[in-house]
Amino acid sequence: MLTIGDFSRLCRVSPRTLRHYDAMGLLCPETVGDNGYRYYRQEQLAELVRIQWLKAYGFSLGEIGALLALDGSELAWRLRRQADALRLELAARQDLLRRMEQDILRMEGTQAMNETYHVVLLEDPEQRVFSIRKTLGVAQFHELFIELRREAEARGLRQAGPIQVLYHDREFDPERTDVEAQMVVAQDGPDVTVKPRLTCAAVQHNGPYETLHLAYAALCTWIAEHPEYRVCGPAMDRYLNDPHHAPPEALQTGVIFPVERVQ
Repeated sequence: MLTIGDFSRLCRVSPRTLRHYDAMGLLCPETVGDNGYRYYRQEQLAELVRIQWLKAYGFSLGEIGALLALDGSELAWRLRRQADALRLELAARQDLLRRMEQDILRMEGTQAMNETYHVVLLEDPEQRVFSIRKTLGVAQFHELFIELRREAEARGLRQAGPIQVLYHDREFDPERTDVEAQMVVAQDGPDVTVKPRLTCAAVQHNGPYETLHLAYAALCTWIAEHPEYRVCGPAMDRYLNDPHHAPPEALQTGVIFPVERVQ
């Protein structure tokens, strides 16, 4: 039998951690002496190695208890699921790193934000639009666009301009936001309305949607530098080409703030 000190020294795990595993029922000592000392069988070193192995793969201690009871094939299936989740997390981290590096280059490099994005003041014309308004998460926008096209086709409407999204929420919540997807159409018809002519501050973003925040930053900077104007309506993203036919780096998106001159 091994004392808790011997067991700790051999497996390089502190006695405090071993006591915690005991309290959770993950790895209990073989016996506890009258003096309260814990004693482990030498074979239990393999059990501890397995716990540490699963912990290193990202499983919580609460999950590990159930995993220890699985046979080899079941455990392999759980490990495969965990590996898939780690791949998704890695891809998200790599994308975040690319975006961070781009921001660093912009901050350190030769192009300032206002040189990268040319903000213009323009008159956005009156448009006939067919629209669907819903409260949903940003991740569901693609399904909303599919529904918009399907419903427009069912009404016999012909697309005559870009699809655009208006953000109606007072606050931004990526999980639950009040958005209106609009399709510019060529004719009157069921559920077709007229979007009025608007004075707008606008900028064109070239590149993936994940970096669209840079265009918003440029517009916010322009608004801050032009106090004679104020935003007077919902912001709009206008998709100038189709992501199904253009690679992410070739996507073009107009970001538009309706504005009015302060009296």
